[in-house]
Amino acid sequence: MGRPFRAFRSTDRTRNRRLAATAALAAAALTVTVPAAVADSGREVSRGVAIPAFYDPPAQLPAHNGALVRTEPMPLALSLPGLDGPLPGTATRLMYRSTDATGAPVAVTGAYIEPSAAWRGGGARPLVALASGTMGQGDQCAPSLNLQNPLTLGTRTVSVGYEDLAVYRLLAKGVAVVVTDYVGLGATDRLHTYVNRVDEGHALLDAARAALALPGTSLGPGTRIGLYGYSQGGGASAAAAELQPSYAPELRLSGAYVGAPPADLTAVIKGIDGSALAGALGWSINGLEQTYPAIRPIIAAHINSAGRSALADLSTMCVGDAILGYGFAKSSTWTTDGRSISDIIAADPTLQNVLAQQRIGNLKPTAPVRVATGVQDDIVVHAQVRQLALDWCRKGADVTYAPIVLPNLGDKLLTNHLAPLLTDQGDAISWLTDRLSGRSASSSCGLLPLLP
Repeated sequence: MGRPFRAFRSTDRTRNRRLAATAALAAAALTVTVPAAVADSGREVSRGVAIPAFYDPPAQLPAHNGALVRTEPMPLALSLPGLDGPLPGTATRLMYRSTDATGAPVAVTGAYIEPSAAWRGGGARPLVALASGTMGQGDQCAPSLNLQNPLTLGTRTVSVGYEDLAVYRLLAKGVAVVVTDYVGLGATDRLHTYVNRVDEGHALLDAARAALALPGTSLGPGTRIGLYGYSQGGGASAAAAELQPSYAPELRLSGAYVGAPPADLTAVIKGIDGSALAGALGWSINGLEQTYPAIRPIIAAHINSAGRSALADLSTMCVGDAILGYGFAKSSTWTTDGRSISDIIAADPTLQNVLAQQRIGNLKPTAPVRVATGVQDDIVVHAQVRQLALDWCRKGADVTYAPIVLPNLGDKLLTNHLAPLLTDQGDAISWLTDRLSGRSASSSCGLLPLLP
């Protein structure tokens, strides 16, 4: 699909400086050597990038959630010879069954990495199910593809595997890692249901099930499991943590890192609108329309032709494309009456009900959770993350709340959202590996009212 709509591309110098600053921080997050782009063999081509035929789901799926559909060896971007196998580990591409928010079976792809390093913590080798931050909505943005190629440059796309750093840090500690591609990202039968809490939570938990079912690994019945995610991944980790007692009670969940989760989409939509990540509004609308047919006529009545072109364009994009094409876009230019998306939601009970169904914090996680948020985060806004921690504390959950205090690095630039990802990562992984070693967590619920 081409790019029929670019009403936001301007020569305004301030906007260009803001885009340049955002792009510079994103580039700084990529700390690995960049190999060649994805191979040009595959069934589907998305924005100039071929999607391997592996990602095309079959007509029939297994009966049980987490059951493997197919696997194949997968090369990692960085791999060095080691005495106990390639460093940092051996990767396997996965397709497994999950259940989406409508209750229908769905094929989800991802990757499992068996680490070469020994686990030196307590107990058997643990497993972390990792949910990536926002990648985009095009199939070429799938996190498993980014593990193979951290920087993908197609003729019309830019995809950066910025989560690879967290994956490699966990592998270096001897922790096995399974990464989910989420529902519809990578798998070529549907659109990615961006920030849908049920789809994300199920996909992450079923990734853990799939890893445990994979033959020839060092995992077993005694494997402790952790969840890890920041931003969109933080929402997935949060949703999985509170869904796990009912959806996957057999998993031995020991802890969940929940970084900057979009727990309240009503608040997050306001933060994203007009920001460097404004394209995420399009991904949210596209995903919600796919899951909730009842809102399609409402969207059709309020989105103008320019907005429709933008939504179609964004459905094939990764984060890099969206920042360059739709950075700092205002949703009021997409609507028939010039109101913002937030104003339209505030006036429509059906839309409000849909977003209320996506609210995270109504269920109690039974495993310890670490909720981290940058106090200056103005995109996945800080206040709604803090509220999630409060909601879980009031339900009696074991919550470690970690406000990350940094200076304001620029309004709506994405910098206030991305900086805590990098500065908190070491502490987040240390906290999670302590839980995987069997050490108890210290809840901060009693102190939370005094913290920012």
